[in-house]
Amino acid sequence: MKKFTPTIRFTAVAAALGLALAGCSTANDDSQGSGGDGSHGSHKSSSDETSGSDHEDMKTSESERESGGHEGHAADGGDPPEGIKKAEDPTFAVGDTVVLSADHMPGMKDAEATVSGAFDTTTYSISYTPTDGGDPVKDHKWVVHEELETPGKAPLKKGAKATVNADHMPGMKGAEATIDSATGETVYMVDIKTDEMEMTNHKWVVESEMKPAE
Repeated sequence: MKKFTPTIRFTAVAAALGLALAGCSTANDDSQGSGGDGSHGSHKSSSDETSGSDHEDMKTSESERESGGHEGHAADGGDPPEGIKKAEDPTFAVGDTVVLSADHMPGMKDAEATVSGAFDTTTYSISYTPTDGGDPVKDHKWVVHEELETPGKAPLKKGAKATVNADHMPGMKGAEATIDSATGETVYMVDIKTDEMEMTNHKWVVESEMKPAE
């Protein structure tokens, strides 16, 4: 019977150990490759989702500014300003139900509303920077002539400057505004109640932004 010499035994053990180490290394490489790719993909996905969310927030914020920033509008608009003249024969009388075509804020367009006031005055869209440090507001609809501080004779021209006394939303009162446009059509206060909003004496909606409810 043949006997293995120490040299042969050592060589066999070394070879077996080498194979075991090679197999372990391959398994680790496979594990790292799979885990590494998954981790990177997950990180990328999380980053993309966060970036996408931030982008949507930025788009929403920009949209709010462009549409006049009505999202902070008071739920109760309060009484009409002093000195404003009630309309003598408005198309829509107090108590009439109308459908709004205005989209001053989410949920307003196509909503039904009840007229709570009708007035003859000059109504303006304005751009201004809120006094509370908020983002600039562009083309805010609407403020009436009687809500401006010592405005002089109506109508003010496009580009004219005026201080706003209205407090429809935070940062508006006391802000210096630039007149973007003016209209002499009848202007209304309305009560709105939908699944998305409930507002009393909302200021303002002009006649061209309303139609009779069917």
